[in-house]
This record gives sequence, C-alpha cells and structure tokens, in this order.
Amino acid sequence: MRRARDPPEGRPAAGHPLAVLIDTDLLVDRERGAPERLGTALGDEERAISVITVSELLHGVHRATGETRALRRALVEHLLASIEPLPITTPVARVHAEVWAELADRGETVGAHDLWIAATALTWGLGVATRNVAEFRPVPGLRVVEVA
Repeated sequence: MRRARDPPEGRPAAGHPLAVLIDTDLLVDRERGAPERLGTALGDEERAISVITVSELLHGVHRATGETRALRRALVEHLLASIEPLPITTPVARVHAEVWAELADRGETVGAHDLWIAATALTWGLGVATRNVAEFRPVPGLRVVEVA
C-alpha cells in the first residue's frame, strides 16, 4: 500500500481515500485455503497490515511443526516481501490510550491485540477489514468492513 512516511498526529480529517488495515483472521483464512474474499469485499480499496498482525502470523509459524511450519513461514515471508507493515508509533500509542480509556469508561473491552490494530487504523485514517466484526464494533470512530 502506498502511504505517507509519517502517520498523522491523532485522528485524520474526513475525506481521506478509502483504505483498510487487514485483520489477521483474514490472512489466516487464506493460509488455510479459504477462497479469496478480500477482492470482492474491498474492491479497489488500498490495503495494509499492522506489525501486530505480523507478530500474530509469526506466532502461528513458531507454534507449528514440521511441514506446516515451513509452509506458514513461506506464506508469511511472501506477505512481508509484498507489503510494509504499519508500525506502532507515538501517535498510534496516543490514540490507543484514548480509545482504551473511552472503552473502559463505557465498561467495554476489546482484545489487546485488536485494540492496537484499531488504534493503528484510526491513526492512519483506515478502516479494518475483518470477519471478527463484534470485536471491533465498540471502537468509536472506526470503520469496520465485514468480510464474509
């Protein structure tokens, strides 16, 4: 995905081109041989991944054994060669803290990794493409794109 060198400070203004951060679940689906769903669901939207997704995918590599490990590693390395993950930066951490506090005030929670993915998306002005819609819906201001 083409992107700016530095993320914006805080949440970007409306009017940014449509783009999404791909949640890990969709990449795991592809690894497991599920049909390609991203093209249909996302159309021409640009795509990115978070470093959190990289960690989750590599965790799956390290947990696997034998031939499965080799296949997973090859898929992850192919992905990483084709897309530069968006990092966790100070602006992402600021958005993360703000959203985390707002959710806590409302008595709601989002999984730790998913909250970092959501904060990254909000900071960069992206939506999140996922099958795990319920996990991301509580995040204020986040555009969640369901990929069925």
